Amino acid sequence: MDRPELALPQLHAFTVLAEELHFGRAAARLGIAQPPLSQQIARLETKVGHPLFVRGPGRVVLSPAGRELLPSAQRALAGLADGLAAARAVGSGRAGRLRIGFSASLALTVLPGLLRTFRERFPAVELDIREMTTAPQLAALQLAVLHEDAVDIGLLREPPPAGEAGSLGFRTVLTEPFVAVLPSDHPLAARRTVGVGALAEEPFVLLPRAAGPGLYDRITEVCGSVGFAPRIVQHAVEWQTVCALVGAGLGVSLAPASIRRIRLRGVAFRAVEPSTVRTRVAVAWRRDDPNPLVGQLLEVVGTE
Repeated sequence: MDRPELALPQLHAFTVLAEELHFGRAAARLGIAQPPLSQQIARLETKVGHPLFVRGPGRVVLSPAGRELLPSAQRALAGLADGLAAARAVGSGRAGRLRIGFSASLALTVLPGLLRTFRERFPAVELDIREMTTAPQLAALQLAVLHEDAVDIGLLREPPPAGEAGSLGFRTVLTEPFVAVLPSDHPLAARRTVGVGALAEEPFVLLPRAAGPGLYDRITEVCGSVGFAPRIVQHAVEWQTVCALVGAGLGVSLAPASIRRIRLRGVAFRAVEPSTVRTRVAVAWRRDDPNPLVGQLLEVVGTE
């Protein structure tokens, strides 16, 4: 049995002849001579097993079998044209699907502007946005591209050192200072700035290290630089929960400055000294990812 795709040139010749009802005009439209056109029609009629045209002196009309075939042939050719157009759009990075993982706190900083700019430039792209802490993002970037849990782009805090990057690429998007997160009635909340060392005797509420090893280590490193290790009494996966627990009096925290946009009663945010202490936000991707949309998003990041 003939494979269906082998009939596509014949279907094209058939539909053009059905529209022109004249071999000469149809051949000219197709850019071929009349004998090859006649051969294409003859091959298709052999597949169907019945004549598709009634030929007469100076005239050609569709046979009953031809009239029945024409709508299906037109749909098949239109579907192929749509498929080719869609494939070209995806291949050129103008359409397709882009899976983006992001740390929740970045919804308070770079994420909204980045997504807005990307959508304005590439409105046909489907964005699959997934809220994930840093460690799960890195794991999802290591999965095979076709895996349903994989992501194509990660927006995360404190990426791993260059020596541990492996097949992933990282680009810094921004750096931001830390703030002290305090109960609003805490004595330190009366100050405009708080030295990190002033938190040495305080209980801490922090994200678990498993959620974001780089950020966790950065915070403990900041504390260590002034001579103490934070005494962690409670972990919470989301910064909003960390702030809520601080407001409930369970302890204090050090957090990226963007966390100040979380408005919770009973919580105060204060700049910390030294002010040079900062945390890094980066975009991450697979270096060998064939998806052209990855490069498109990286270009947008570079212009933000």
